[in-house]
Amino acid sequence: MENDVFAILRECGFGFKKKLGQNFITDKNLLSSIVRGAGVEEGATAIEIGCGAGTLTRELSKAVGKSGRVVAFEVDKSLKPVLERTLADCPNAEVIFSDFLSVDLKELERRAGEYSVVANLPYYVTTPVIAKLAEEGEKWKSLTVMVQEEVALRLCARENTPEYGAITAQLALYARAEIIKKVPRELFYPRPNVDSAVVKLTAERGRLCVESAEYYKKVVRAAFAARRKTLENNLVNNFPLSREKAAEVLSDCGVCPKARGETLSPEDFARLSNALYGLLG
Repeated sequence: MENDVFAILRECGFGFKKKLGQNFITDKNLLSSIVRGAGVEEGATAIEIGCGAGTLTRELSKAVGKSGRVVAFEVDKSLKPVLERTLADCPNAEVIFSDFLSVDLKELERRAGEYSVVANLPYYVTTPVIAKLAEEGEKWKSLTVMVQEEVALRLCARENTPEYGAITAQLALYARAEIIKKVPRELFYPRPNVDSAVVKLTAERGRLCVESAEYYKKVVRAAFAARRKTLENNLVNNFPLSREKAAEVLSDCGVCPKARGETLSPEDFARLSNALYGLLG
């Protein structure tokens, strides 16, 4: 299949576009392992974001079978003649040439029902895509994404590590994140300058007991607004709180006022956001 795909790309006159972060995977063993890791089963609905030449789309099509469905989004319309050939024998796969970030997710979910997302994402859209699904999506069961390794480490980081940040703590509101596979740069074409990893986010909505999801995210953003500043300083700078009151709220939550945001677990942030919401919300 690998040689066939490259031949089709050449015959269709396709040129890789660096601005779109196009790096295709053709290794069948890798593609199969990604689909297995995503847990996509027969009869399921899978949504793919950025289907490229359709190699991963084909594996998803096989996994969901005749009773399942694959909906693939691709922003590059010049891939249409390529995909017409690579997916010619995949009647259960539909390609929509549109930017996923502009899609009405509520309408898509109304038609799709429960679904799993699989994506090979370029760096520049990783955070926006994950944020859209996390904040707007209600029916996705899992989100399995290929991202740069450093991004994968951030998504799955634990508190008290350099990689831990606002996106890590915010994702904890919706899902459990784990790295399921590391992928060397040699398995992509064109070959990128960095290694990648596959991250699986398994939906766990409501795993944190928060009074307000929006307030939780506001507190997390404030805590990491200036990483070198203490939580006390960041709270004073982002909420209508005196220094004394900020220190009092933190102490009541079992947090040292001089601690920094990266030392708080998602559960710590939940307690703190609830306290501040009760006081200021």
